[in-house]
Amino acid sequence: MPFLVLLPPSEGKAEAPEGAPLKPAELSLPGLTQARERVLSALVELCRGDEDDAAAVLGLSKGLRGEVARNAGLRTAGTLPAGELYTGVLYDALALGKLDEAAYRRAERSLLVFSGLWGAVRIGDRIPAYRCSGGVKLPPLGALGAYWRRELAEVLPREAAADSLVLDLRSSAYAASWKPVGEVAARTATVRVLHEKDGRRSVVSHFNKATKGRLVRDLLNSGAEPATPGELFEVLGGLGYTVELAAEGTARKPWQLDVVVTELH
Repeated sequence: MPFLVLLPPSEGKAEAPEGAPLKPAELSLPGLTQARERVLSALVELCRGDEDDAAAVLGLSKGLRGEVARNAGLRTAGTLPAGELYTGVLYDALALGKLDEAAYRRAERSLLVFSGLWGAVRIGDRIPAYRCSGGVKLPPLGALGAYWRRELAEVLPREAAADSLVLDLRSSAYAASWKPVGEVAARTATVRVLHEKDGRRSVVSHFNKATKGRLVRDLLNSGAEPATPGELFEVLGGLGYTVELAAEGTARKPWQLDVVVTELH
């Protein structure tokens, strides 16, 4: 069984062409279909109402007011596979479109992208461009982080049920929507990227996102399928990364690996 990689979404989205509208029932993780419909309906209803109210709920600046109208038309908008829709630093570094056929098949099996609107999707799922972060409090559903925590608790344990590695690369807003526990936590690894310069280490957003994208790309290209955090440690070292064990996992807390970078390459 391949490892499972949990990714954050990106605020940046590619423009989907017209046609091929959303078909919620055809998305992966069908156990989330009804939950997705509730969020989608609430978001569309919000954005078909007062624009100022919708922008305030979604945390949109004046320059992003057009996202309200986009959300209002989600049910008929064109779609793209999630792996093509999400853009930004992490996804640019991951470069899914440049993977060979075998590596891309591994990506289709292994990658789960978390979302305030969809809960979680696979990279082949066709979805429209939208604006709804995981930190939104969406009337009448409330905080989406808490909403998805209830829904994903019923579905994701089955995805992680096999005796294989879970590599959690989500940002904090999306990590809150599902936390591995028990034996799943014991085989889950998180990665912190530390930028080292002049003998000092710090967390820098650009290095963090780009390195995580490159790391996943290299794993997919290598064909390696580490089954435990310890095996992942060895694989990443073999791929040329400087990796340090920051904390061993327990039944309540995943393993933490630090990847130290001095420059991107």
